[in-house]
Amino acid sequence: MHTFEQALAVLPPALQAEVVTHWQHFSDAAARDGVSLTIAPWAALVRVWATSEFVARSCSREPQLFQQLLDSDELTATEPAKASHCAHRLAAQLADVADEPTLMTVLRRFRRWEMVRIAWRDLVGLASLSETLSALTGLADILLEAALDKIYAWHCQRFGVPQDDQGNAQQLVVLGMGKLGGGELNFSSDIDLMFTFPRKGHTDTRRGMSNEDFFRRLGQNLIKVLHEPTADGFVFRIDMRLRPFGESGPLVMHFDAFEEYYQNHGRDWERYAMIKARVCAGDHAAGEELLERLRPFIYRRYLDYSAFESLRTMKAMISREVERKSMCRNVKLGPGGIREIEFIGQAFQLIYGGREPALRQRSLLSVLDYLAAGGRLPATAVDALNQAYDFLRRVENRLQAWSDQQTHNLPSDAIAKLRLAWSMGFADWESFKQALLQHTDCVSAQFAQVFAAAPEQSTSTELDFASLWSEVPNEDNVVAYLAARNFVEPAEVWRKLQHFQSGLTYRSLSQRGRERLDKLMPLVLEAVTAVAEPTVTLERLIQLLETIARRSVYLSLLFEKPQALAQLIKLCAASVWIARHLTRHPLLLDELLDPVTLYHPPERSGLGLELQRYLEQVPADDEEQVIDALRHFQQTQMLRVAAADVSDAIPLMVVSDHLTEIAEVLLRKVLELAWADLLPRFGVPICTEDGQQREAHFAIIAYGKLGGIELNYGSDLDLVFLHDSAGQQQHTNGQRSIENAAFFAKLVKRIIHWVTTRTAAGELYEVDTRLRPSGRAGLLVSSLDAFIEYQQHQAWTWEHQALVRARVVAGSTALAEQFEAIRRDVLSRERDPIQLRREVREMRERMREELGSQESGAFHLKQDPGGIADIEFMVQYAVLAHAHRYPALLAYTDNIRQLDGLEEYGILSVTDATLLRDAYRDLRRHIHRLTLQEQPNLVPLAAVQSQREAVVRIWRQLMEETQ
Repeated sequence: MHTFEQALAVLPPALQAEVVTHWQHFSDAAARDGVSLTIAPWAALVRVWATSEFVARSCSREPQLFQQLLDSDELTATEPAKASHCAHRLAAQLADVADEPTLMTVLRRFRRWEMVRIAWRDLVGLASLSETLSALTGLADILLEAALDKIYAWHCQRFGVPQDDQGNAQQLVVLGMGKLGGGELNFSSDIDLMFTFPRKGHTDTRRGMSNEDFFRRLGQNLIKVLHEPTADGFVFRIDMRLRPFGESGPLVMHFDAFEEYYQNHGRDWERYAMIKARVCAGDHAAGEELLERLRPFIYRRYLDYSAFESLRTMKAMISREVERKSMCRNVKLGPGGIREIEFIGQAFQLIYGGREPALRQRSLLSVLDYLAAGGRLPATAVDALNQAYDFLRRVENRLQAWSDQQTHNLPSDAIAKLRLAWSMGFADWESFKQALLQHTDCVSAQFAQVFAAAPEQSTSTELDFASLWSEVPNEDNVVAYLAARNFVEPAEVWRKLQHFQSGLTYRSLSQRGRERLDKLMPLVLEAVTAVAEPTVTLERLIQLLETIARRSVYLSLLFEKPQALAQLIKLCAASVWIARHLTRHPLLLDELLDPVTLYHPPERSGLGLELQRYLEQVPADDEEQVIDALRHFQQTQMLRVAAADVSDAIPLMVVSDHLTEIAEVLLRKVLELAWADLLPRFGVPICTEDGQQREAHFAIIAYGKLGGIELNYGSDLDLVFLHDSAGQQQHTNGQRSIENAAFFAKLVKRIIHWVTTRTAAGELYEVDTRLRPSGRAGLLVSSLDAFIEYQQHQAWTWEHQALVRARVVAGSTALAEQFEAIRRDVLSRERDPIQLRREVREMRERMREELGSQESGAFHLKQDPGGIADIEFMVQYAVLAHAHRYPALLAYTDNIRQLDGLEEYGILSVTDATLLRDAYRDLRRHIHRLTLQEQPNLVPLAAVQSQREAVVRIWRQLMEETQ
């Protein structure tokens, strides 16, 4: 556009008159000041003046400054101005300011022209929403910091420098809350602030003023300088009502008092508010220290599903206020407005932020993107919310840019409607309104889905589970009602319910906790009636509820998320082991929300990635948190395996594969962590062999069930530790050099400590090291040379049997290859079959006598004749007897594939090998089921008669002396 008139013609006719008036006012002012605006971006000027009276009046007020802004190219630059440039400009203007009135004038004029620049770029479409919000926030930070620096210096000159008891100077910490804290400030927003300072003390003058008084005066002065209207307007309207105790509380508090307030008096809405808290001015380092101290208040270590209830209550209060004040046209607080999007993101932050540091951020859009990436919200829903947020925030800024007033209400005047629609790129109000409704309807729908209220309690006067729990019904009626709902021994069920409700756990609950449990119990009672054994399932659930009740957020989870309650009841009905696992580790209740992951445990590669994610969420230098993360990972994975197991989603052998892989992944990680812990202190273990210096290696050898890839729930780990240090100069190369043997002993102790130490989060595994050379009398870690010597010349036959199932599960690849070569060499030695058979049989007979069942008609699945141990001993005997002829028998360490090899080489007939494989799987399946029910490995003899007879027959054929 070459002229003002040509640009004006593009405007809707109804908007042209206002722009013409603005042009006339500007022309008069320009002529007065000698400014000749002959060349300008006319199309942009007309567009901006049509949509911002504030910008137009600012230009007419100081035409020369407007000309300077045009000449600077800041209005048309493709890249936004850097905050540092803005800060330097303000610093130059404040350099010679020596009094408060001048300070107020400079700050207001600077703010006005920065706002003109920001509004211009926004309204002509040069700036994205992100740039606009960032620029507005950055401007507020710069103005706050500059004003505070000046006022603090003046106060120190007048009252002295505030100091703590050690003489350290104290500075104010200004916390920005709300959109200022989140880096998403509106065009004409109030700024929510809180003032605090690190420690009590006095100024360094002779009479001395307390730090409280000093910073109170400083805070009051800062508010006045920024907030008070003058002929030049204001800098920011300041709201201090979010501070501790609100308007009735002190204007400024020291850190200890600040922290004490939130620990003892902090309410749910304050946790919500503190998510956005950010140090905007003053002592930034001290402020960050304070926010870290407050983190446990904001982000609970456990999953806090009470956030749904709290935010739902807050939203209901806002909705009532919106309705009372007829604010349904409010794009912030009205239905489907900005606040609902904020609540969605912040609900997940409050729930999961204690365990997922990535959620502890102030940017709403970043939070939503993280929720989509992690699958907590559908990507399509997050995309729609992002688009709605962009649209609504731009509407909000266009409303406020018109006259620099804080408003969120859509206009009712026809001209104002057209102006807003046109500023948003729509030809008329109706098309704008249609787009707005699409966005707000989408937000409302997503909000309703996330914050869906749990089912309302029944108001029927007839006996139901709600009245059974909350009232005092007639016992005969209750017993009859429970009997009709499939409860066995209904009188006993009623007694246990009464005992639970009158017990210490229930009576010691807070009012909120009791209310949550009262809402949940009828849902629990109703749901358990659908399972096969409601009485047994309810008993397990009561034990769990007694454990979690004091942390009522877990009750909120089950009440708020019916799918979680349904999965809990399904799993508790299927397995007492799962019920106790959840009772011991309530954090796992979160896993119940997603059946897709719950019933599909990850494969080995996925396990490693998931473990790394767990560890990334805790500080690497905090050993306690790292240990807890390892335990929570293990507990989560075992729950997933057990859930898939009881639901028959995976077969028995795959269950053992998963449990084995979990242990291996954890052992590899623990070795990595333990090694990294020792390395800085001692350095790398080095040795010299044949004149060549090399690094000494280390490996963890698994025996037993872990070695045989047959781990069960709760199995301990049979481990042996080896290193290959040999030759001369066997010591570490660190500043604190020690002998390699001592280094590896420390390493093993560290590994065992990390695996077996019982913390509040439990333990990983019990570790048994008795299979090491010389057993308990031997060193905890052996050199490879000593291991070879022992296996070749000292080991008993039963130790070679154990070696049949041994393999490396963590550590050096080179050492793993050496171990496997040694294993093959030892096991493939030709043996006297008669002597070997006798020694194996005698060991087995001793085990039967010591460990077998003593009950008539009962069968011990592992130790009785015809049990699992018989199959294992036969396999081990056959491998030891024939490996010298068929080395391929040593390729695997698990019984099933070893049986396959024995069949392939004709050592066992096809019929016998098949019988043993089937019996082995069937007996192990029984053990798995009994373990999940926390029952001993005993079954009625009749239940396994055919398998037992087949195993006994083959044992006699293979292992009796006559052969």
